[in-house]
Amino acid sequence: VVAGGGGGGYSGAGGGAGGLLTSSTTIYSGATYVVTVGAGGTGATYTASRNGNAGSSGGTSSLAGIGLTTLSSTGGGGGASDSSASGQKNGQNGGSGGGAGEYAGVGTVGTGTPGQGNNGGTAFASNGESGGGGGAGGVGGNASSGQAGNGGAGTTSSISGSSVGYAGGGAGGRGGYGTATSGGGSASSGTANLGGGGSG
Repeated sequence: VVAGGGGGGYSGAGGGAGGLLTSSTTIYSGATYVVTVGAGGTGATYTASRNGNAGSSGGTSSLAGIGLTTLSSTGGGGGASDSSASGQKNGQNGGSGGGAGEYAGVGTVGTGTPGQGNNGGTAFASNGESGGGGGAGGVGGNASSGQAGNGGAGTTSSISGSSVGYAGGGAGGRGGYGTATSGGGSASSGTANLGGGGSG
């Protein structure tokens, strides 16, 4: 069960991947199962005077039914923006956390949910280089001078019949863009179904 990925920050950090839970169970013929697919978070948009908001967090996904312990995974945290607005340079918490942004000092990283994902990456106090979003398989990449952080590693699964990447973190932006990982989003908004975080 994979939740929606968090949206990327405007000229900022990568969104965290949606939380990922794996399990095996017996499915009973004729039984009713309820599946909720969390939507991807929205990427942040530009506003005047660099007061943009962080990307929004992804939606929760769940699976419930007869003979199942309900599984619920947390949406990925939104990535921070390169913003002077209060709190918006901080990554949001989620299944995996959003990366941190930088504006007159670095923000804090979003934290991941234990057993579902990892923390976002740190920003670099220089020219707005932002951290990558956390992924199911690893923390978001930390930014360095002239280079934003890469998205945290996702994970692969063959549940669909072929190997597919899920829950990769979004890439950080500004000052040398990072790289989104397998299952991570290349657009600013997070993704449903694959759970990738949006890139900054």
